Amino acid sequence: MSYSKPNRSAATLTTTRVEPVPMSGICVTCLDGCEGPCEIGRSALKGREMIYPQPFGKITAGADKDYPIDFSHFNIQGTCVGAVGVAADPDVAVFPAVDCTTAVGADGGIRLDFPVFTGAVGSTDIARINWEDVAVGAAISGILVVAGENICGMDPQAEIKNGRVVRSPEMERRVAAFKRWHNGTGGIIVQANVEDTKLGVPEYVIEKLGIEIFELKWGQGAKDIGGEVKLPSIERALQLKERGYIVLPDPSRPAIQEAFHAGGISEFERHSRLGMVDEESFHKEVTRLRKIGAKYVTLKTGAYRPADLARAIKYASDSRIDLLTIDGAGGGTGMSPWRMMNEWGIPTVYLECLTHQICEKLRARGAYIPPIAIAGGLSMEDHLFKAIALGAPYVKAICLGRAILTAAMVGKTHGRMMAEKMAERGRSLEEGYLALFAVAAQLKERFGDDFERIPAGAIGMYSYLDRLRQGLQQFMAGARKFALKHIDRNDIVALTRDAAEISGIPYVMDSDALEIEKILG
Repeated sequence: MSYSKPNRSAATLTTTRVEPVPMSGICVTCLDGCEGPCEIGRSALKGREMIYPQPFGKITAGADKDYPIDFSHFNIQGTCVGAVGVAADPDVAVFPAVDCTTAVGADGGIRLDFPVFTGAVGSTDIARINWEDVAVGAAISGILVVAGENICGMDPQAEIKNGRVVRSPEMERRVAAFKRWHNGTGGIIVQANVEDTKLGVPEYVIEKLGIEIFELKWGQGAKDIGGEVKLPSIERALQLKERGYIVLPDPSRPAIQEAFHAGGISEFERHSRLGMVDEESFHKEVTRLRKIGAKYVTLKTGAYRPADLARAIKYASDSRIDLLTIDGAGGGTGMSPWRMMNEWGIPTVYLECLTHQICEKLRARGAYIPPIAIAGGLSMEDHLFKAIALGAPYVKAICLGRAILTAAMVGKTHGRMMAEKMAERGRSLEEGYLALFAVAAQLKERFGDDFERIPAGAIGMYSYLDRLRQGLQQFMAGARKFALKHIDRNDIVALTRDAAEISGIPYVMDSDALEIEKILG
């Protein structure tokens, strides 16, 4: 079975002339005279630009590699006996009674109305353009939103003195958009990488913008290098090079400027530096963040090798981190190199199984286990249930990246079309939204005259989360678990021997074997 599709993909807008060789991805017969619609052919013209999904900055992309084991290799167990968390009474144990709230933080002080939060919405164009929709959607849904890396450094209007940011209108816009609608549950997390730390972003957002939750970032599941952004002009490329970023090709070189003006080079790449994890430095930075006013400190790590996962969990345990997000390969992003997204890192299911093993070992020693969130290619209510069950009792929430952004973008698009239609008919936008969105009436009841100020993308995101909530409630009621804390590993079953082997979840034909013998007497 082939799990990879080299040399052609919808993500890079490439194809092959005839069926390719499975191993190389090159056409079985490569024809002299072909214009080269494949990745090799396109790379012959545009070189390094073809490393990334296209059109860059306008899309999100997810790996299309078919991993041997994923969440579809597990099924949710149901039962017709009893209820956990409520009375075993048919009039009481109804699925709308299922409690989907959760809490993270070492003290449980960060409450979420639903056990999901956004992936990091950082400095890419697609993140910047859709921020208000996502931030407001998170605020009215009572979940967390993550303002990702490089926002201040990429802000053209940022004021930087002596290498430190003293003001960023873009970051101020991001924070204000969320706080304007925040209802007390959920919150906003600001994330920092190497460049952000150098710029003094932690001090700026904590001391001047009142950010209480700050996240250190080791990486993500879609790539093992720092973040990339495409730059369309020499002026912008030079500005970011002056701010200390790695910019490729070097915009200060006359030959590169000549190539750009001639059209041979159409864009520049801004790269972040690789973070270098060191145990002592990590603990010092966590302590420093708390001293300058961070109420909660969280950590995001990616799909690195198992030893690095052990480092993340152990260091998070020793520092009593408030949330550890573990992001598996196979997820998505708006800017990762396409082949890297498919071919590096530990896929989500495998990474979560390793996480559970490591947490069990630490718990046996009496260690603190931080609240854990799982990320990496998740999108639907069955994914939420399975990921919480597979990592139980340690997984408290799920990080959704592309899925949430998709819902927000679709809501925004249809909201724009409805606004145009209502304007043509001389009717109110509120009337259009009430006809368009299934959740509009309940939001109108909740927010009154402020309803029309809610961005359409935020309504779309809220609607998607509302669907996930009811879907999760139904799965949980079927398992007779009426609160998230009651979900455990016995609530899922492995459909293959391989899935059972890597996870420790019983194979379906072995499940309940002892109980069956008891029932049969």
